[in-house]
Amino acid sequence: MAFDVLEPGLSTTAQDQGRIGYYKFGLPQGGSMDQYSATLANRLVGNTVSDAVLECTYIGPKLVSTTNAVIAVTGAPVDVFVNGQLIPQYERIELLAGDELKFGVIQGGTKYFIAVHGGIDVPEVLGSRSTYPIGAIGGVDGRALVAGDVVPVGVGSDNGLPVVTSIAVDDRPVFSKDVKVRVMLGLYDHNLSAKGLDSLLNSEWMLTPVADRMGLRYSGPGVEWKDREQPFGAGQDPSNIVDAGYAVGSIQIPGGTQPIILHRDAVSGGGYAMVATVISADMDLVARCAPGTKTRFVAVNMEEALAARQENNARAARIWS
Repeated sequence: MAFDVLEPGLSTTAQDQGRIGYYKFGLPQGGSMDQYSATLANRLVGNTVSDAVLECTYIGPKLVSTTNAVIAVTGAPVDVFVNGQLIPQYERIELLAGDELKFGVIQGGTKYFIAVHGGIDVPEVLGSRSTYPIGAIGGVDGRALVAGDVVPVGVGSDNGLPVVTSIAVDDRPVFSKDVKVRVMLGLYDHNLSAKGLDSLLNSEWMLTPVADRMGLRYSGPGVEWKDREQPFGAGQDPSNIVDAGYAVGSIQIPGGTQPIILHRDAVSGGGYAMVATVISADMDLVARCAPGTKTRFVAVNMEEALAARQENNARAARIWS
């Protein structure tokens, strides 16, 4: 079983839950940018939560199924066509051998996901099938799809769960143009002046088109840093520090102008101060934002962050029961 790639789309890659345990060596976790949407697709087709899917960015691919297959498309709203006929997202769809799958214009967000029963069966690299293009590993030859590729699909098996034919509307992700992103302050928020911290947390920031799997850049009023003598090796700009490790979700503000949220394919360290970190429960929310999304950063404490994570886990457990 496989998909023949007639057109690759803008950037279509195989992704799963990511390459865990190698960030300390400089290799990012990667995986689907919007993990929740990807797992919904896997639930619909009867896969496990860890099976690989295709992640599509803005412009989707045109694929032909070489055999009968069960698929689902979730994530950002987009028109989905099988042999020219419009089919719904968030539903279990059966393809016949020779059926053509293609996509229309995306209507919100940036990324949507194609799951197929059996999973995308590219080789595992360091425990994951996720594509990391900068390192040229995982996926199909470590890169996005190109025309002429053949994307292998694994042999499907029973995951032991009841068949789900559609995802309830209340369980589908929302793609808003105005969001609140919860963050925990630190490690270097103390380098911001009171005015700078107020600007970070009480101003509106807008996502720019400079956004990819590594990070998302925002425009806004900027922030003010405290006047201080820079330590040796930190450079002259107050937003610089002596090199340190970055947490996934870290927010940097180079030069004090445009915040950058580090995402799934982020580098693991460098010389910019991390003033806050997006909580894990809101990383999918950030991934769903399209350029122009109005964003406010809301500071929470550890207890609130853990409660949000537990809420997400409870929702996932209900869907996967």
